[in-house]
Amino acid sequence: MSTPIESVAPTESPSLESARVEGPIGATTRLTVDLGAIAENWRRLAALATPAVTGAAVKGDAYGLGAARVAPALHAAGCRHFFVAHLGEALTLRPLLPVASEVLVLHGIPAGTAREFVAHGVTPVLNSLGDIEAWHGAARHAGRRLAAMLHVDTGMCRTGLSAAEVATLAAEPERLDGIALSVVMSHLSCADDRDNPMTARQRARLIEIAARIGHRGRLALANSAGVMWGPDYHFDMVRPGIALYGGNPIPADPSPVVPVVRLEAGILQRREIDRPEAVGYGAVHKVERPTRVATVAVGYADGYLRAAGNRGQALIAGREVAILGRISMDLMTIDVTDVPEHLCRPGMPITLIGDGLTIDRVAAAMDTVSYELLTRLGRRFARQYLGGA
Repeated sequence: MSTPIESVAPTESPSLESARVEGPIGATTRLTVDLGAIAENWRRLAALATPAVTGAAVKGDAYGLGAARVAPALHAAGCRHFFVAHLGEALTLRPLLPVASEVLVLHGIPAGTAREFVAHGVTPVLNSLGDIEAWHGAARHAGRRLAAMLHVDTGMCRTGLSAAEVATLAAEPERLDGIALSVVMSHLSCADDRDNPMTARQRARLIEIAARIGHRGRLALANSAGVMWGPDYHFDMVRPGIALYGGNPIPADPSPVVPVVRLEAGILQRREIDRPEAVGYGAVHKVERPTRVATVAVGYADGYLRAAGNRGQALIAGREVAILGRISMDLMTIDVTDVPEHLCRPGMPITLIGDGLTIDRVAAAMDTVSYELLTRLGRRFARQYLGGA
C-alpha cells in the first residue's frame, strides 16, 4: 500500500542554498572539494618523502576534482612539479601556474607536437626512442638543451623504454645529445600490496637501467603507495596522486591522509510502501515490511555506478542507511525507514560520500577503485570549493 508522495520544489533545497556554489541552475546535489585538505595531504606526503622532491599527479582534471582549482592550491602549499597525461591538459594548466613551476606530460610527445612543448614551456616525459628522437630534433631546432624526464619500463609493461630500447640507448648514448635529462623514472605496478615482491624488483631494475645508460642524476619511482614504502623507494622525487585526493594508497594500512570530497544530495521525494511492492528497475528489491523510501537525483550518469545498487550506503544525520534497488541513470532510492521523519523530509540532505563513507569504501560497493569513482563524478552537481587561494 502506498501513501501520498512528498515532493520538493526546486526552490526548497536548504542544503544547497546555505552555501555559495558553482554549477547548473537547480542542481539538487552538491560536490564539495576541500582544497585545504588536498594541500594538507600534499604536505603530509612531502614530509614523509623528505629530502626527496614531492610533485603531484593532476592528470584527469586532478582526478576529476578540477585541476584549475587544485593545481594552484598545491602550488601555494609548495608543490612545483605537476604531472598530467596529455599535452592538451598541460596547455590548459600551464597558464595557471607560475613560470618557475614545471608541468610534465607523462604520455610523451605526440607526432608533430614537439615545438608546442617548447613554445609553451611544457616538459615531456620521454617514453620511447621515438620520443627521444623528437626531443633531440626540437633541441637542435631551438639551439639549446631542452629539459626532459625519461621513463623506463621496470615491469608494468605499459609505457616507458622497453628492454630492447634501453639496450639501444646504452649502446648509442648520443641519442640524448641536446637533452637535459633531469630524472629517470619508472612506475610501480603493485605497491598497494606490501606482500608483493614486484615492488622490490622494480626498484632494483630502475637502479640497474640508470647505471646501464650512464645516468648519474636523479631517479623517481614512488607513486602514492610507493611513498609509504619508505626512504629506499623515495629516491630523488615522488609523485603522489590518489592520496592527495583522500584515497588510502595501501588499503591494508591505516590511511595517512584526510578526506577531501563530500557528496550530498537533497531528497526529491519520499514515500511509504509495503509488501508486495518493489523498488526500482527490475523490481529487484521487494520490501518485507512497511518501508519509507527517499529518492535523490544521483545516478550512473553522474558517476555513481550501477553496481552499488542494493549494496551501497548513505548517511542521514550520521545514521547509515541502505541504497535500495538498482541505481538508474539519474536517480537512486534510499531506505530511510529507521530515520526520524523530521530528518528526511524533501529538500533535506543525504550524504553519499563523506564522514565514514570514504571514497575507498564507496568505490568498494561499486566493485571498483577510488580512482574511477573520483574521475567519473559528474558535471551535473553543484560544486563548492573550500580553502585554496
